[in-house]
Amino acid sequence: MDNYFYILTTINLFVLGFMCLLTKLSEALNKKQKRGFLLAFLLIAGISVLEVITIVVDAAPPGYRWLNILSNYLGFGLTPAVALCLVYVLDKKSIVRRGFKAAVCCEGAYLIFLAVTLPYGPVFSVSAENLYARGEQFYIYVIMYYTSMLYLMAATVRTATAFQNRSRALIYPLILFLGAETVIQIAFPALHVTWLCVTLLAVLYYIYCSEMWNQLDALTGLLNQNSYLNRTAEMRRSGDVLVVFDVDDFKQVNDRYGHLQGDVCLAEIADCIKKAYARCGYCYRIGGDEFCVLLKGEESETRCAAALQKLLEERRRELTILPTVSLGAAAFSGQDVVTVKDRADRALYRAKKEQKARAAAAKHASSPGRTA
Repeated sequence: MDNYFYILTTINLFVLGFMCLLTKLSEALNKKQKRGFLLAFLLIAGISVLEVITIVVDAAPPGYRWLNILSNYLGFGLTPAVALCLVYVLDKKSIVRRGFKAAVCCEGAYLIFLAVTLPYGPVFSVSAENLYARGEQFYIYVIMYYTSMLYLMAATVRTATAFQNRSRALIYPLILFLGAETVIQIAFPALHVTWLCVTLLAVLYYIYCSEMWNQLDALTGLLNQNSYLNRTAEMRRSGDVLVVFDVDDFKQVNDRYGHLQGDVCLAEIADCIKKAYARCGYCYRIGGDEFCVLLKGEESETRCAAALQKLLEERRRELTILPTVSLGAAAFSGQDVVTVKDRADRALYRAKKEQKARAAAAKHASSPGRTA
């Protein structure tokens, strides 16, 4: 069994080394995400090595007892930190959320608890003869382990929902797989397959997150054009609605205030579109200042459009240069998406023309010298 375990650990370390190199060379990840994945892979590798050390030194001469204690302490103590590293990569923003800070504090408290209670052995003990044994409160470690996995699952589902990722349900079987494996490991301690399974989870998680981020527009956080094209390639289902948006006179914003301020406006508009429409459909950025939404049904179209205009007006009080947005909609009725989008575009151009006419009328009405 030991030789088999050493071979598995060698394979495990090779995979983790490859993933570290892949993460380091990736151009799709930002610095924060690279740091999180690298820490996760390095932690898994380190704990895997610690597990080997505990097997080698257990029942060795008592002079190795300190190494047995230290290896088990670090192994049990750092296990929940792997999930925290994977949660850390979820948010592309540089800020660290309050909930994550609280989770890190819980991990720190857990490490302190293990260190303080080492002489009493509630989680594990190493006898004077250098023999490892589980403690009576070994369940504390199990609770911390499962809590960290549930936290990872909840954070992933929340992020995937915010990004409108349709494959977010895939995270459940991943966590269930790891949970089932852990139950088997607890029931049969001699198997030593936990960290091979954790490595598999981390690799699959890397693939899952990469796929999720590849669907997103980097500036706005909406689904990108490629995702839109793939989604609508064979879409003909009747009852759905395509809503297209265009920012009015956006070129003037770029020319007058610069492209950085233009990007700020686009991000604000995208956020308003997502808040107004995300519960009823999928939101995309399909061009420079062009957005669209695939609505699930026609009944929510008017309500979402009104919500969008209200949100834009509220944002305009803080960002006075935020331009207006025109929209057009067309329902699917068995036609391909090109035909439906052409109808939506025509409705959009009519709306833009009416918007310009209203703006001109308002300007004319407020011009000096006009008599009542």
